[in-house]
Amino acid sequence: MSAKKTDRLDPGFNTGRFLVPVIAILAYYIYPYVVAYFTTDVYALCSEHGDYIYTVDPANPRTQCIVVQQGYIVDLGSLPSVKSRWPAWRPLVPALPVRFIQPGSAVIPGLSDSHGHILEYGAMKQLPLEGTTSIEETVARVREFILANPDILSNHSTPIIGGGWDHTVWPSTRWPSAADLDADPVVRGRHVVLQSKDCHALWVSTKALQASLPLPPTVDGGIIVRDHEGNPVGTLLDNAQDLLKGLPLTDQELNRRFKVAVDSALAHGITSIHDAGLDPVSLSFFQRKADNGTLPIRIYGMTFFNVTQDYWGNTAKLVIGENNGRFTARSVKIFADGALRTGGAALHDHYADNPTSHGFMRLDPQVLHEWIPKFLRDGWQVNVHAIGDRANGIVLDAFEAALSGANVTALRPRLEHAQLMTKADMKRLARLGVIASIQPTHAISDMWYAQDRLGPERVKGLYAFRSIIDNGARITLGTDFPVEVISPFSTFYAAVTRLSPQGTSPHGPGGWFPEERLTREEALQGMTLDPAYASFTESSLGSLEPGKRADYVVLSQDIMTIPADQILATKVLATAIDGVVVYGEI
Repeated sequence: MSAKKTDRLDPGFNTGRFLVPVIAILAYYIYPYVVAYFTTDVYALCSEHGDYIYTVDPANPRTQCIVVQQGYIVDLGSLPSVKSRWPAWRPLVPALPVRFIQPGSAVIPGLSDSHGHILEYGAMKQLPLEGTTSIEETVARVREFILANPDILSNHSTPIIGGGWDHTVWPSTRWPSAADLDADPVVRGRHVVLQSKDCHALWVSTKALQASLPLPPTVDGGIIVRDHEGNPVGTLLDNAQDLLKGLPLTDQELNRRFKVAVDSALAHGITSIHDAGLDPVSLSFFQRKADNGTLPIRIYGMTFFNVTQDYWGNTAKLVIGENNGRFTARSVKIFADGALRTGGAALHDHYADNPTSHGFMRLDPQVLHEWIPKFLRDGWQVNVHAIGDRANGIVLDAFEAALSGANVTALRPRLEHAQLMTKADMKRLARLGVIASIQPTHAISDMWYAQDRLGPERVKGLYAFRSIIDNGARITLGTDFPVEVISPFSTFYAAVTRLSPQGTSPHGPGGWFPEERLTREEALQGMTLDPAYASFTESSLGSLEPGKRADYVVLSQDIMTIPADQILATKVLATAIDGVVVYGEI
């Protein structure tokens, strides 16, 4: 045997020690080529002339490109740096596809609406009543709807559902009645149910009312509006709405409502919705969609709480991330009081425009102290609707007792609306770690009558967004659609300007209590990363970072830099979920 061959077989030469680092180095450099060759859904999304992708990542707030692979963000950076990490090596590897956004446009993370009502939006949009200026005009709009739909005109048994009427802008101070609907010969004799703008009142026809008789003399946490003789007139407030017996909804009708809402959401760049109150019908419908893998949008559902039911938190299933992260139902929604617009918000002192009323709680405070700890113990997030300062204080009392010694980060309780709060309760909100789920468009809707209702001093605590943040509390933003428009750009505009769409306010062009405005960065985070935290998904959603899902929106203009009066003109050019464009095009 030759000496040369003997050297090759020398047991002192460790082949593995040599090959391992070589293989590791080769794998590191070859991996992008292999991925690009075998993966067809990898691409880069870039702004050609600057860093116009807003990541909402504090460590890296803007970038020129993101790389998307199999529904996730896997890389980001400048165009040259991305190309250097994902090069082309022909003929084996194709070049990394690059999609450029239009000049002047911008990219932001997929938008979340932290408080909306999906199926209710779809129902109300078939007969929208917002903008009517009187009872008579509203009835006329119902008549026009019937006449415009021959299938409804010819079938008196078809229920007519609509919503958005606002009695606060009508000249009459009385509530609308069934008699007003029945006075029209086209409307008369039909089953009509019309939801108010704030969703805290129902106006129904005689036929709809008769189907629910007899009604009880009184309702805890609600009002049956009656005439001088004690007869119900056809208007039901807050908990009294639950007395109305609705007609069963078919899957066809549910799907129609769902499609209307989803199409509108995606067209506005909304990729995730926190549905604030899933009744059994809605919850079952969304669960079926998730089971079939057919949810086109992310839904974070709040299961509706009914005080008359036995406790179910220890037997109901927590739904988390089903349908590839599209459906979660792990929270419960409890109503503490009514609404400011209808005079049902529970206040410490009487209404300035109604000295006989302090509003009312929709449940006994003891219920909160009894049920909140149970739900938290069994792993449910607890979200409580609270509008008035008294209601917010009572809810915080219950949270404070229930959260003693608890890991608040694991529970993430929420105040839904948190509209009117005392300074002391703002501090307590932060100390307890309770999230304030707020709706900026409510502020610019209510600012015209708020001082008359609350007085010049108390109104300063209404929609005090900056004060809530400055006291150290977390927020998350939504619209409460269909109460307000579904557009997140209206949310953004209202948060940073506190002006009407026409640029006006009771305090002039500087905005209504302008000291309570949010910065644009806070508003964007409140519609992206904050909702992700409020729904336990901040590790996968809410910002454009490697490892997170590629939910993003391409906007027609840069809302972070354009003049404020141009924000509402922003259009969505494309909406993507899991890296797939589901609305528009790039």
